[in-house]
Amino acid sequence: MAFQEKHLSVPGPVEVEGRLVKRYHVTADPAGIEPEVEKAAYAFLPELLATLPELTDGTPPVSFVVLHRGGDDGAYLNVYSWVWDNVLHFAGGAAGQPVLGCPDRDSTHFVRLDRSLIGCVWELPPIGHERNAWVRHVLSGEQDVAAYLADSLPEGLTG
Repeated sequence: MAFQEKHLSVPGPVEVEGRLVKRYHVTADPAGIEPEVEKAAYAFLPELLATLPELTDGTPPVSFVVLHRGGDDGAYLNVYSWVWDNVLHFAGGAAGQPVLGCPDRDSTHFVRLDRSLIGCVWELPPIGHERNAWVRHVLSGEQDVAAYLADSLPEGLTG
């Protein structure tokens, strides 16, 4: 399989279940992710956020997601959340991909992944950026969550 670039878009952050969530979307389609897939993914997001450990140490309640629309029926929602000050917690969901335990090929029917997968080559670029942004804006001593939320990987190709 030859590597083909995909498109990365960066919708603005949202608040979900009391957490501030930065968003990245990945798709081969330059028009973006279908609205019904996006809507279903964000409706499923609270279930993935429910897997987080309780935060009692003052870590800001911040996460970032990568919503990836595959080239077939698959759609993937990766949720990365900052916990314990400097640790990245992962929870993932998928739709339309029976090999990952999805009950059907419906790209809007998300289920929680029970595998130790953290992302594919198109989903990983935001992780490096988010690590550096977290260090710059939150662990630097300033704990400037607003600056962290404003600091996203640029839109374009995934790289």
